[in-house]
Amino acid sequence: MQNLSSSFPSSTSWFRLRRAYRRVWPLSCVENDKHHSDVRKETLSPLTSTYSPVTVPESIETSALSDLSTEEKHYGGLSFGSHKIRIYSGSSNTELASEVAKYLGKPELSPIMRKRFSDGEIYVRLEESVRGCSVFLLQSTCYPANDHLIELLLMIDACRRAHASQVTAVLPYYGYARADRLVDPDTKRREALASKLVANMICEAGADRVIVMDIHSPQTCGFFDIPLDHIFASPCLVEYLLKNCPSDMVVVAPDVGGVARARAFAKQLNDAPLAIIDKRREQHNIAKVLNLIGDVRGRTAVLVDDMIDTGGTIAEAAKSLRENGAKRVFAVATHAVFSGAAIERLSSGVFEEVIVTNTIQVPKEKRFPQLRIVNVASLLGETIWRVHEDSLY
Repeated sequence: MQNLSSSFPSSTSWFRLRRAYRRVWPLSCVENDKHHSDVRKETLSPLTSTYSPVTVPESIETSALSDLSTEEKHYGGLSFGSHKIRIYSGSSNTELASEVAKYLGKPELSPIMRKRFSDGEIYVRLEESVRGCSVFLLQSTCYPANDHLIELLLMIDACRRAHASQVTAVLPYYGYARADRLVDPDTKRREALASKLVANMICEAGADRVIVMDIHSPQTCGFFDIPLDHIFASPCLVEYLLKNCPSDMVVVAPDVGGVARARAFAKQLNDAPLAIIDKRREQHNIAKVLNLIGDVRGRTAVLVDDMIDTGGTIAEAAKSLRENGAKRVFAVATHAVFSGAAIERLSSGVFEEVIVTNTIQVPKEKRFPQLRIVNVASLLGETIWRVHEDSLY
């Protein structure tokens, strides 16, 4: 890493200094980890949760800190939030949005009013000017999916009508991505292409760009008529597995459709072996395990999927792995949808750990002893900054 002391003369303005160190204040990937006191002197490596030290010019730091405002001193004397960035959150996951805002140097989220009328209609009002600003709206379309989707559309419309220079919809969890076919393969009947319809609604509401994480169906990205960034939570999840799981791991795809995802995971886990479960889905949320392709006997099986909804698929897969001699079974998924009987199935004892991210806020009543939540705020924050800066990488 280049020493920056030679890059900035003593007369460098505070604004340039702030831009030079814009990516400090990284958040830990694992929830509730404490920040180190010297974290402001480190910078986040591209889209990972590892840190690379950067030398801070002492003469510049001393002269620059003398005239800082109270807000700028809030984060150890350095504030990296650009006044041109506005970070708003819907009601789906304000905790994650707040951490993303802090990563970007904002002490708090931009103010916005969200309320409901007595008949259930949603009302949204911006509490500050966004004219000429780059606005990022964080909203997962999790339960209640329809309410959160309408709220996002109203926020996009409000920002567009307030003359924001660019409106980016950030959806850590993009719902409706499973409805991506015109014909049901089992019944041979036409069905609604809801994934495309929702994409059209977001575009027509006025969004200029979209950021999604681990979308269920990658072809959904092509349904948008505006630029879209698809990012993955695997760096944080892989880091957790390498630190907390035995080295005898074998990565297991819960179905044939998840082989590409599982193979990518296995490659990041030091080229771990790969196994595949062949299943047939009898109806929505109900799956039947048929065959296991690969050897898991005496090894630690890591089931990798993009989401856990009712938990039926992954629970049946875990039972099959146990029957085939797996020593222990870990479940890894990006999105913790946790609907229906998911909690009962996941906490039944078949899993050593269930590892998810905080793209969806898991309420206290849905938490269980085996659950581990990994924080992806740093990944989202880094992506947002690169979009704002029009970074090439």
